[in-house]
Amino acid sequence: MAQTSVEEKIILVTNDDGITAPGLRHLVEAVKSLGKVVVVAPDSPQSGMGHAITIGVPLRLYAVNLFEGIEAYQSSGTPVDCVKLAKDKILHRAPDICLSGINHGANHSINVIYSGTMSAAMEAAIEGIPSIGFSLLDYRFDADFTAARQVAYQLTRQMLDTPDLPKGSLLNVNIPALPLSQLKGIRICRQAYAKWVEEFDERRDPRGEKYYWLTGRFQNLDEGTDTDVWALENGYVSVVPTHFDLTNYALKDFLHQHWHVQLKT
Repeated sequence: MAQTSVEEKIILVTNDDGITAPGLRHLVEAVKSLGKVVVVAPDSPQSGMGHAITIGVPLRLYAVNLFEGIEAYQSSGTPVDCVKLAKDKILHRAPDICLSGINHGANHSINVIYSGTMSAAMEAAIEGIPSIGFSLLDYRFDADFTAARQVAYQLTRQMLDTPDLPKGSLLNVNIPALPLSQLKGIRICRQAYAKWVEEFDERRDPRGEKYYWLTGRFQNLDEGTDTDVWALENGYVSVVPTHFDLTNYALKDFLHQHWHVQLKT
């Protein structure tokens, strides 16, 4: 790895759409003036992988020359694998910030559970690294990332310039598919209560064997005006502070008050 000055920030960039995804290139271009960018990303799309890690097969890691003047590697593993490999085998220390994205498509509300983009950022947060996952609400390969680049630059700079952030700070940032001039601003939100209404489309292959395609529609069950879904539907960039502590504190308090369970032998 190339030597860096003491003052220069190390910015780890990863994603779940793969090393050749346009969103990754746009993210690198957006933040490369803020420090030394190192890219470690999957060698193929890994959308929907969540927080999966590779334990049953060997991981491969190769240097690639895809970004001019940027140190970059592709891995055969998941987005979470990429963060682990970057910290242990490439950087040999925790980076100053980890950025994941820019994802092609939404990762708002319940999507954060399934998202490889957010899981990569969350893995970094588990290691105490300030992290941001960026998603643009446009699934097209040729999506316009102009506004998303500006958002990524501003929020990354803000996080790098905030020395007293809580350890493991993690932001889930979603950007409407709008021109920069039409964005109304950035809103700090909570995660909307929503879910996917799903079903499996059953089909037959040429041999008559059944196979299935997962289909579904997103259903927002939250009428609040302080949610990420509301913000995005109304032309705002949504920023949701996120964490990996899955404790249900309201239920914890309820159980302390109402349950009196003793182990009987």
